[in-house]
Amino acid sequence: MRTNRALFAAAAAAVAFALTGCGGGGEAGKIPSAGDATLPTGTAGPSSGGGKDEVAVYVEARRAWVKCLRENGVDAPDPDANGQVDLGDGAALKKNPTFRKASEECAPLSAPVPEEIERRLAPKLTPEQIEKQFAFADCMRKNGAPDFPDPAPDGNVYGDHPWDSTTAAAKHAARTCAPIVGTPVDQGPGKG
Repeated sequence: MRTNRALFAAAAAAVAFALTGCGGGGEAGKIPSAGDATLPTGTAGPSSGGGKDEVAVYVEARRAWVKCLRENGVDAPDPDANGQVDLGDGAALKKNPTFRKASEECAPLSAPVPEEIERRLAPKLTPEQIEKQFAFADCMRKNGAPDFPDPAPDGNVYGDHPWDSTTAAAKHAARTCAPIVGTPVDQGPGKG
């Protein structure tokens, strides 16, 4: 089900990007961690409570992740109040063997992003964009993805909403409904 969440999150991000354009939010250059990795056994995770709210626990986990990166040769800044770490150019980092090795070493320290952080960082959508998000969800359900979730009232999708994106019907629905939100439909190889 985590795969479905990742696919849904990627689709939602593409939709949000298409709806908001390329304009610069404050998140440019941020590199996501392996968000669905689990913490080592015995480590308090965002849902473990322990007297701390999930955001504070998440930020602590991100600090541990940054410390690990530093111990493995990556000059990483401290996370902000939302646990976000601005590592700069993501494309360059992916090519950097030191960063790739450190990322593998530190992946067990990555924690899932709490829903509260998702809400804080979600783009503010216009009423027209929100309407398109609901129309897209409705279209998906009517065209072969009956388990596709509705967005929250603000038009964004938060938390874990598993849906089966692997069926032929769900893929058909995605192609059929993509124009609603302005996402290009895969047209196959071009001529010329």
